[in-house]
Amino acid sequence: MTATLTDRYVHAVIRTVPEQQREDVSAELRAAIADQVDARLDTGEPREDAERAVLNGLGDPDKLAAGYADRPLHLIGPRYFLEWWRLLKLLLWIVVPLATFGIALGQTLAGAPIGAIIGSTIGGGLSVAVHLAFWTTLVFALVERSDTRTPLVPWTIDRLPAETPYTGARFIDLICSVIFLAVAAVALVWDQLVGLVYLEGQWMPFLSPALWPWWATGLLIAMGLEAVLQLVVFLRGRWTFALAACNTVLNVVVAVPAIWLLSQGQLLNSAFWFTVIPGDDAASVYGILSVIVGFGIAGVAVWDTIDAFLKARRAR
Repeated sequence: MTATLTDRYVHAVIRTVPEQQREDVSAELRAAIADQVDARLDTGEPREDAERAVLNGLGDPDKLAAGYADRPLHLIGPRYFLEWWRLLKLLLWIVVPLATFGIALGQTLAGAPIGAIIGSTIGGGLSVAVHLAFWTTLVFALVERSDTRTPLVPWTIDRLPAETPYTGARFIDLICSVIFLAVAAVALVWDQLVGLVYLEGQWMPFLSPALWPWWATGLLIAMGLEAVLQLVVFLRGRWTFALAACNTVLNVVVAVPAIWLLSQGQLLNSAFWFTVIPGDDAASVYGILSVIVGFGIAGVAVWDTIDAFLKARRAR
């Protein structure tokens, strides 16, 4: 006996339904199809056309089967989507920068050429991002298909965001910035004119003595401009994109010459380290320290630049 369109459709539905439900689903579906076909026959429509129209109206049998089996047809549904998205963004913001920083630092310490450092850093960062997205999504997809019916972290009123976003323009922010800049300026002058550490009967500077007076004066001027910028932010009551751009210029003005001096061996006082660490290890320690300081300068500049633009975006 040749199977009808209805037989084929019902079979396509129940084949992916749990076995204990198949008989009930088959009976319910056949009855629904028969009722709709009979309604069309009463209007004078031919049986073959009526049956085809009803089955087309029911749609994809796999989708219908998913409804009977209460099986989601999405990877991450609305129940867990917000938790997935928040966690993924947090991981990407934290893990990827740290991973790329570590890869670049490791390649530099290993003496790799600049092309290999850039390539491995970009490739490693992309690989980490892809793995984070894949494994985070996989975990949430498995949770989505478990028997749990409640969000991972139930929402409460305590999770409401602050009434006004943090813009970095509070009085305490201004005071902390000015105090930090003042202490840094005094330490710089003391280091260059007297010395930062007392070793072997004499004061020895941490930074290269050759920085005085021109390079050191330029850094002091940049610190003064940074203090003025913080004062303007406080008086405006918020960061703006124009102020964030000025902050970026200041970061570039300080970071680029500092890294260049470091690469030329003119930023840190090599004599200090050769005194602190006598022997053959002093040169390698000094080289490793220079690389770490360089990455630290670049990292702080990038972080401060991004932070200013984020505060400007929130304030807007």
